[in-house]
Amino acid sequence: MELIPRAYQLAIYTSIMQKGNTLVVLPTGLGKTLIGLMLIKEKMKQGRCLFLTPTKPLAKQHYESILKTLELSDKNVSLVSGESTPKKRKELYTVDIVVATPQTINNDIDNLVLQIGTKESPVFSLVIVDECHRTIGNYAYSKIAQKLVNPKTLFVGLTASPGGRRERIKEVMGWLNINNVEIRSHNDPDVAPYVQKSTATWVQVELTDHFKEIKGELDKLTGKYAQRLSGMGFPPPLKHKGQFMQLRQRILNIPSPIKYPALVQYSVLLHTLHMTELLETQGIYPLRGYLEKLAGKDSKSAKLLLNEPGLAKIKELAAKEEDHPKMPVLVEKLKVMKGKKVIVFAQYRAQIARIERVLQDNGIAAKLFVGKKDGVTRKIQEETIAQFREGKFDVLVASSIAEEGLDIPAVDAVIFYEPIPSEIRSIQRRGRAARLKEGEVIVLMTLGTRDEYYYHASKNREKKMKTILSGMMNKGSEAKPVRANELAKNNETGETKSEKQKKLSEF
Repeated sequence: MELIPRAYQLAIYTSIMQKGNTLVVLPTGLGKTLIGLMLIKEKMKQGRCLFLTPTKPLAKQHYESILKTLELSDKNVSLVSGESTPKKRKELYTVDIVVATPQTINNDIDNLVLQIGTKESPVFSLVIVDECHRTIGNYAYSKIAQKLVNPKTLFVGLTASPGGRRERIKEVMGWLNINNVEIRSHNDPDVAPYVQKSTATWVQVELTDHFKEIKGELDKLTGKYAQRLSGMGFPPPLKHKGQFMQLRQRILNIPSPIKYPALVQYSVLLHTLHMTELLETQGIYPLRGYLEKLAGKDSKSAKLLLNEPGLAKIKELAAKEEDHPKMPVLVEKLKVMKGKKVIVFAQYRAQIARIERVLQDNGIAAKLFVGKKDGVTRKIQEETIAQFREGKFDVLVASSIAEEGLDIPAVDAVIFYEPIPSEIRSIQRRGRAARLKEGEVIVLMTLGTRDEYYYHASKNREKKMKTILSGMMNKGSEAKPVRANELAKNNETGETKSEKQKKLSEF
């Protein structure tokens, strides 16, 4: 099959071939993969190519695309995952093009199943890193990049959204040894003709008096423990989730016995803030589920909180059967869209199950789509997507697993049950609409709650991301490779993540 690129795809391809390692930022549905295929077709003449992608379903999708589009056979292309034996994988690595998940590649390099730089196993001529915004911290992409960086290897990172902070973008570029950026948006002249129209609507709802009463009780508890923590010298930034999460590390770092009682107060606050978020953005049922889990915990913070008279009042109020005011709005919106394909994104697994049940009770053909847990297998996931594609149900109620990469074509609309602060995830969600035809994005937002903050935070970060990347592209950029000791900063004590969690779980 002849590869016929659009003007912007050809321009990006040419830039990569001329300037080397490149970060490609292109909206979902506008053909990042085709650019990758063009590069593979050229670079496989010089040596093996590696196509990395974060999930097995996505790896399978790219494998099949390479076979079909480049008209190759399994003698040229292999799909590598941990499901094959090490001996079999060793054979699979000898072909021209390897499609794999990063965890498998990283493990096989460490265990010498995949050897790089030998006569039998020369360096890769091309490494494509799909959804490359994951190349930060301890994620396997970062480790692989460190091991595969070579003057003879072309690194290309593909993403719709690398992040809204300059430090994060530079970290991604650093790991992949990238100093060239190619970004396009829907508004660019060479892209606009290929963009499907998409409308965005923000639907505002207000908490009921009953919800406000529960919130008032939660606010009292939050205020009480925030005051205690402030008295210990750690005033908590309650309105900024990111800064609040960083406070925990500050407490851990102090060389004083006060850190342990402070951690208990901090953990109680973490519980009350999370319960408030559940109530404000999800509803009573997820809050009730969290209270049940809290009752089963043996930590000091849980015991302290469970003995609070205010919590007993919250439990009593949460016993009332009442959905979040978003739920009837969602039901009405979907009734109007009857016959259309819609993805409803929600943050929490319990709420996803609740939405599915309510929609079905209202005569709406809906099915949940969540990660592999609680009996959900990859086979079940694949069957669900196949049924959705075939039109056996209209509404896919999904967690973040449906945000990236999976082949879910021709979706008419995407509904956010709640705004999310991550500009990366927000872009990924929106990209599900208007891929092959006109689409609609609807965001449900509760006034005066975290929903409003998250909406504005995501919007501002996305705007900042485009400004940063456009500047890098226009002026050129320098990104120094991140060294191995950067990883060590995340684990200075030498403890594993599980050891740390076990040590701190008593709080």
